[in-house]
Amino acid sequence: MEFESYKNFWNHQAATPEGALAGVDGSASEDVVRMTGAFAARQLRASLALEPGHRILELGCGVGRIGRELTPDVAHWHGVDISQHMINVARERLAEYSDKVSLTVLDRTSLEALDDNAFDRAYCIAVLCHMDKEDLYLYLKELRRVVKPEGLIHVETWNLNHPMGWRRWEFEVNNWSNSDQSQRKNVSRNQFCTADEFRLYAEKAGWDVLALNNNSPWLQIVAGHGMSDAQREQHVERLENASDTVSYSAEFSELFGDLLDVIYGVTAPGVMLEALDNRDKTLDAQMFRTYLLALWKQGEAHWGPTPAS
Repeated sequence: MEFESYKNFWNHQAATPEGALAGVDGSASEDVVRMTGAFAARQLRASLALEPGHRILELGCGVGRIGRELTPDVAHWHGVDISQHMINVARERLAEYSDKVSLTVLDRTSLEALDDNAFDRAYCIAVLCHMDKEDLYLYLKELRRVVKPEGLIHVETWNLNHPMGWRRWEFEVNNWSNSDQSQRKNVSRNQFCTADEFRLYAEKAGWDVLALNNNSPWLQIVAGHGMSDAQREQHVERLENASDTVSYSAEFSELFGDLLDVIYGVTAPGVMLEALDNRDKTLDAQMFRTYLLALWKQGEAHWGPTPAS
């Protein structure tokens, strides 16, 4: 099925609560969504130096995967998304925090419903990678408008220069090669940047890039605007000290590649599970193990029963 807009695609993906969960991290599992949300929240607390008085914005909030984890830490969390169906699920998942949560459905590549200088912090994870470059840039400009001077953003997209990023890009190329090319390319297909390109978009949108992490399949930019030289130096030093928490580890990249082998049929899930069980129980290893089992459960018709453990 072809879709002509982001809104139509993501409303279709989120037609059911299960579909909405699958749309944000591929797992279709509430347990996994909470786990991956907590993982991202840990990175954001460090990168954005979140404080209890902050008002924060999530661009492309989906079901509130990350927002549910961060809302207790801040004064107010505001989620925006192109999909009404995603927003509906997010409202249910964050119902216990309704007094400090706002949700807005977007109609186009604009945050026109939001006031200038309304937020102390903003972030966007696993969203810009599904957009045409024009939309990525427009949203960076809009974030510049709605985030206060001295505020910060954390944004991510696929890293074309990383071996795993390139491998994921080649999957998109092969998929298009085997598609009906009389139709438009998938509107939500995964798209990729180099580090220099991503930095250029951010800087041309008015952001001062404080950190750019490019050692994993994901490019991460933390940026600010309207700050003094002293404030800038403090943030740069802080982010250097927090890099082990903010950036994705070498183990993450390795396990991501192993997971791609399972998804592409190179390796059986049992092989990856055994390897995970024979390594140290790091945060990354535990997350990929839980994710692998959720993926296996979805594919039992092909892979056989998920192990009882």
